[in-house]
Amino acid sequence: MEKQRVDVLLVTQGLFDTREKAKRAVMAGEVLGDNEERLDKPGMKIPVDTELHLKGKPMPYVSRGGLKLEKALQVFNIAVKGLTVLDIGSSTGGFTDVMLQSGAKLSYALDVGSNNWFGNYVRTRGWL
Repeated sequence: MEKQRVDVLLVTQGLFDTREKAKRAVMAGEVLGDNEERLDKPGMKIPVDTELHLKGKPMPYVSRGGLKLEKALQVFNIAVKGLTVLDIGSSTGGFTDVMLQSGAKLSYALDVGSNNWFGNYVRTRGWL
């Protein structure tokens, strides 16, 4: 029977965009295999037909910072629906991610770095 690394299978099965994100989830104990077995070693090889799933809810944003920003929008009653926003120092695009998912019409993202954005994450939502 063919075997594959846990982090590679997570990406192959569409649970994560990158192996790095998959690796972090595995090491955090968030990945379960057959019989709810916790898989905590990203390099461990398991049968390719193993159905993997995650404990809890999937992360709706690029990073956990998105959850904090979402909460701030709620607590301070800030409505961004239909607004155009500016993300200065956009890095991975977390602010832009939250703004667009919260209904902002457009976000301009500005950063001195390059290749920081979670490209597939952004492209799959039709933002680029």
